[in-house]
Amino acid sequence: MGVTVSVHNSLLGGPILKFGTEEQKRTWLPQLASGERIGAYCLTEPNAGSDAGALVTSAVRDGDGWVLDGTKIWVTNGGFAKLAIVYARTSTELAGPKGVSAFIVPLDTPGITIGKPEKKTGIRGSSTTEVLFEKVRLPGDALLGEENRGFPIAMDTLDGGRIGIASQAIGLGRACLEQSVRYSKEREQFGKPIGAFQAIQWKLADMATRLDAARLLVHRAAMTRDAGETVTLQASQAKLLASQVCNFCADECLQIHGGAGYTDDLEVERLFRDSRITEIYEGATDIQRIVIARNLMA
Repeated sequence: MGVTVSVHNSLLGGPILKFGTEEQKRTWLPQLASGERIGAYCLTEPNAGSDAGALVTSAVRDGDGWVLDGTKIWVTNGGFAKLAIVYARTSTELAGPKGVSAFIVPLDTPGITIGKPEKKTGIRGSSTTEVLFEKVRLPGDALLGEENRGFPIAMDTLDGGRIGIASQAIGLGRACLEQSVRYSKEREQFGKPIGAFQAIQWKLADMATRLDAARLLVHRAAMTRDAGETVTLQASQAKLLASQVCNFCADECLQIHGGAGYTDDLEVERLFRDSRITEIYEGATDIQRIVIARNLMA
């Protein structure tokens, strides 16, 4: 649920609000706010993952409009979304991130096919699909922002999205801590609750302290973005630490629960599976480190 809402609000609603024309805002934002249309974000392709600038989906001018062709993968909300921002190459002369444009695309437009749901290790309640575009005709006003200037929109949008995923990671980590504290009070071994043993206490202490540190980074990034300031560094730092702490807490939670935690009788195994994705999507841990280092060296 967390990533469903985050993608809808920050990856679709956010860029329309920030970069859209007044007409685009009037047309789409009320439908997104009411839930009439759920949003999706189409950037990643089979050969353009962390290197998003290598995308090959194309949008070719056709009269006053465009013709869109290509394939997008790992589309969150893809199974039920009715509106997406799709990034496509609009110039064959400009390479890499240059020459990419952003388009607002209703997903019930003829020529669009939604692929089969992905079978994932975790976050199974989140719809993830492939989306195929075959000679999809778009009107001229589908263009979001300036032609060939879509990549900066994508990167700015991901700054906000990374704060959302960092928040999701904090929530997962907090759930792991709460489950661990509860179990440590209830489970008894050697004549006392396992929470009375220092080995368990230290795990709980480390989980709580790291979670608070990560939460403060997330709050700082969110406040900075709300203030209208550039947040690339702060968002990446929040995403990096929060996702790592989330996985640390999930691992310790499972360890505290022992064999019982490794079964699907308890919620612990789901938290463990759900946590892993936070270090991968909306910019893998490795990418966050690159972004942070580039900002430091600038």
